[in-house]
Amino acid sequence: YQYTPPTGFGAVTTTAIAEATTRTQSDPYEHWNNILYTGNGTAIGSGGNAITGAGFQPDFGWIKGRSGATEHVLTDIVRGVTKELSSNDTGAEETVAEGLTAFGSDGFTVGSNGSYNTSSATYVAWLAKLGGAASTNEDGSIDSSVSVNQTLGMSVGTYTGNATGGATIGHGLNVTPGMVIVKNIDYGSGGWSVYHKDLNAVPEDYYIFLHTTSAAGDNASYWNDTAPTTSVFSIGSNDHVNRNTDTHMFIAFAPSEYISIGSYTGNANTNGTFVPTLNNIGVPIQPVFVLTKDIGTTGPWVISDTSRSPFNVVDKQLQPNLSNAEITSYNSDIDTGGFKWRASNSYVNGASPFIYMAIGTPIIDVDGRIIAGR
Repeated sequence: YQYTPPTGFGAVTTTAIAEATTRTQSDPYEHWNNILYTGNGTAIGSGGNAITGAGFQPDFGWIKGRSGATEHVLTDIVRGVTKELSSNDTGAEETVAEGLTAFGSDGFTVGSNGSYNTSSATYVAWLAKLGGAASTNEDGSIDSSVSVNQTLGMSVGTYTGNATGGATIGHGLNVTPGMVIVKNIDYGSGGWSVYHKDLNAVPEDYYIFLHTTSAAGDNASYWNDTAPTTSVFSIGSNDHVNRNTDTHMFIAFAPSEYISIGSYTGNANTNGTFVPTLNNIGVPIQPVFVLTKDIGTTGPWVISDTSRSPFNVVDKQLQPNLSNAEITSYNSDIDTGGFKWRASNSYVNGASPFIYMAIGTPIIDVDGRIIAGR
């Protein structure tokens, strides 16, 4: 300044610049990370393949082969290691001895199963730190076992169905979730049922499936036409979410410092829609993981991230409802404060309503310092 700085401001000095590198809030990579690795085909009896670099001990892992057609495989601390669910099918939980066998202090270990560790194949693992071993949550009419990270805004849990519409399940987030995914892990035809706060003007009346390309539907037997609260989400009597005596798994996401949950309308243009990703206090986040779905018509779910595409244009996508290898069909930019489609493809940017869930870094901290940029 060539004059006295206004109150609350100071001159640009090396001291001020050094101070600005000290964040006053935790880093998202303490809670969520995308890890890339190459398989080595080694079986657990020979040591397996130990993957490191997470920066924390994960409690949840979603792994997908990039170079080949493999299942999307999800493992969590609540159900236990080696317990596999696949988002691209409706099958019951499987025990895979050569799957993900351990969560370690900086990553995880996988055996020789092809969905985890084919020699020379490439993989991505989306990892979350939760709350460690599950604890009993008695907030709902049905008790749940939950591991939760309220800072991240994510919880994973299980409960036993009773086939009674209006049952409630404690999610542990202490804020209202914006997205809940439920899977019946005992039922061989149990779909991946999704609640999202922007499925409709009355979203609790609607559901959509993670394992299919179908549009959103109106059916009270999923969420009992009842909105979630800061402590519970409601379920109807549908077998997918509440089959009597069956165990069900849920993943709940809430708007937080690091999570943005919302919607956008595509414009069917290569100069596509820019989608601002705001966190729970209205601060833009720079996404590191983006999940989208057309809810108005048929179309796949699409995952983009900044590890597989560290620079714009983001040209590598995976689809949770398909076992296909990585594709390069839906170009986008992941920007400071949002993402922008560079494709007119109807699956990501058609003239239709879409939902999204993004995880990333706030672009400023609580003192107004810039902490992210792309």
